[in-house]
Amino acid sequence: MTTSSTRIFTWLALTAALVWILLSRVPATALSSPSGVAPQKGFAAPDFSLETSQGEKIELSALRGKPLILNFWASWCPPCRAEMPALQALHERYGSEFVLLGINASTQDSLPKAYQLIAELNLTFPILLDSSGTAVSAYRVFSLPTTFFIDRQGIIREVVVGGPLSEVSLRARLEPLIEMRP
Repeated sequence: MTTSSTRIFTWLALTAALVWILLSRVPATALSSPSGVAPQKGFAAPDFSLETSQGEKIELSALRGKPLILNFWASWCPPCRAEMPALQALHERYGSEFVLLGINASTQDSLPKAYQLIAELNLTFPILLDSSGTAVSAYRVFSLPTTFFIDRQGIIREVVVGGPLSEVSLRARLEPLIEMRP
């Protein structure tokens, strides 16, 4: 490459990097939580109320009594897409014994693309739309996917940042929660 070609390439690469940084930044609402502390293992899961992709309102505290998995995701996230079939398989296998909620980080996603992914993968577990960033903020989600495993009493038992989680890995985390009795 010539010197001018190198400069143009460098300028284009830096411009593309700056555009990527601006487009993928975490919304300001996700940087603060009411308690100021990220939810973690051994602490109560923050409550929230969100609508599903079907328009039904779900309040987390109303689901106490069953183990719960919260999976934060976006349609543009390759690991999120990769773990969705494992989550669906878990839902099909243990559906009556626990609650699985997929939480679309809608402030960072395109709703049409999220709906397209739901249809493409034939996801039948509830998908909540966090269009205001309420749950993302309450759970201090900075990376996608992020998955919370919550026991029957509403206590977070494990947090997994990143993925994709395999079905075996998901089962290994869920089964002890199912076996725990109140």
